[in-house]
Amino acid sequence: MCFFLPFGAMAEIRILALGDSLTEGYGVELEEAYPYLLEQLLKEEDLEVRVINGGFSGATSASAGTRLKWYFKMRPQIMLLALGANDGLRGLDIGNMKQNLAKAIQMAQERQIQVVMTGMQMPINYGETYVKAYQEAFFELAHEYELPMVDFLLEGVGGIPEMNLQDGIHPNPEGHQVIARNVLKTLLPIVKAESQGQS
Repeated sequence: MCFFLPFGAMAEIRILALGDSLTEGYGVELEEAYPYLLEQLLKEEDLEVRVINGGFSGATSASAGTRLKWYFKMRPQIMLLALGANDGLRGLDIGNMKQNLAKAIQMAQERQIQVVMTGMQMPINYGETYVKAYQEAFFELAHEYELPMVDFLLEGVGGIPEMNLQDGIHPNPEGHQVIARNVLKTLLPIVKAESQGQS
């Protein structure tokens, strides 16, 4: 059986935001979390999109491979890779984190899914050596796999009390609005190109 879209109609572009509690929207409503807000911003650009919230509280990079096998059933064309925050907060080995994220990137690219990397940063109290290596890991992966990148997912949010819940870690609704705009800057041209490729 074959279906054809009406002339001028666009197929829905599915974007998977694979992340942790920052993506899931810990402490806020689902409609206040950045994946939902990002979908609304893209729709305001007349784009037919669905952003799949693949956030899971407590998730580390080690969970990426297993979770992706399930999310691939939804056939995303674009994946926002937003994992690694919990690896850093727990002081986990950066080499292992890179291997886990690299595996996720490879799994997506094997299925012709465009991956967008997001960078994270750790407070200086984790030690200068660890903080520097951690931050550079995301850029190294983006360079190695030639990925577009959101340099710092929490730009304008991290460490700013007014943008976070009382725990000082998880963004509040205002913080999620900033994150959505951070991601939009990198994602918008990619989604537009994908949309034009389908038309």
